[in-house]
Amino acid sequence: MTGTRYFEGKKRGGGDLSGDERSTFGIIGLVCAVAGFFVMGFVLGPIAMVCGWLAMGRRWIGARSKPALVAIVLGAIDTVLALIWLATAPAPWGLWP
Repeated sequence: MTGTRYFEGKKRGGGDLSGDERSTFGIIGLVCAVAGFFVMGFVLGPIAMVCGWLAMGRRWIGARSKPALVAIVLGAIDTVLALIWLATAPAPWGLWP
């Protein structure tokens, strides 16, 4: 048996998002990017980039919404700043001679 009845008429792997879903992902990404500047940038930055990428329809060409593009840019900045902060943090006491 190659498939089930449930998937016979459906496209596998996820389809394109509707306009409402794209705008929702753009707003969620924007909120995560702004919040990432204040708390947990190393977590919220990548989440903002993924939400922005999904809001853009997983492609760089074509019409882009501004919240999606801002979410990607701010999410990348959040991630870089969080990595710099982690790299320059002082070592915990007793671990390094």
